[in-house]
Amino acid sequence: MRIRSFIIAYALVLAILLFADRRPGSTRQDRYSHVVDLTDAQNATAPHAAESRTRIIAPGTLIPGTWAAGQIPAERLVAPLVVMDLNAGQDSSPQISLDDIAAWESRHGVIPQGAVIAIRRAHDVLQTNALSTNDMSTTPFPIASDAAQFLMDARYTIGFAVETPVNLTSDRTLARQLGLHGSYVVEGTARFTSLPATGSLIIVAPARNKKPGETAVRILAMVR
Repeated sequence: MRIRSFIIAYALVLAILLFADRRPGSTRQDRYSHVVDLTDAQNATAPHAAESRTRIIAPGTLIPGTWAAGQIPAERLVAPLVVMDLNAGQDSSPQISLDDIAAWESRHGVIPQGAVIAIRRAHDVLQTNALSTNDMSTTPFPIASDAAQFLMDARYTIGFAVETPVNLTSDRTLARQLGLHGSYVVEGTARFTSLPATGSLIIVAPARNKKPGETAVRILAMVR
């Protein structure tokens, strides 16, 4: 099942690249220069998909009866990718706020509709967390509830990607809103440091099954 998902992901990459090259009036800036595999490098050679830390929390995990990972529509698995930095070292805030979003948009422009938002932590913060915390499942969601709600309501954000496992049970209101909006969370990703703030395309390839709960996933970024 994992191999089939990976094949599908790379087929999508090839199809999109071919489409971009053959599209009438396509210019150099419309083309993607390379692909970055954001799947957790530590488990890239794991013999079983279940061993990967890169997993998707589907809407069905948050609200029973909504989409399981394998039921998420394909058009919601390929989207613009926006990268925001979590500047915990500057203001001691563990979450992206509405002010942070406003500051990001003042520098880079309005967040594209229907994007996936990646939250990038400082490298030293990630190292500190890894050394001081054995159970990373207790990490809070790195974006404030009102900020996430704004992104889903005003920017139609369809998903969030974070570098550590997250615990959504501490904010049941946020978890419910994520489920109601059909938004997913990809946790345990890697290599956000190699991505620009905007202009990339993300491809999420979960296994096609209807089982509830978190599911192993492969995640790729096409970078201009």
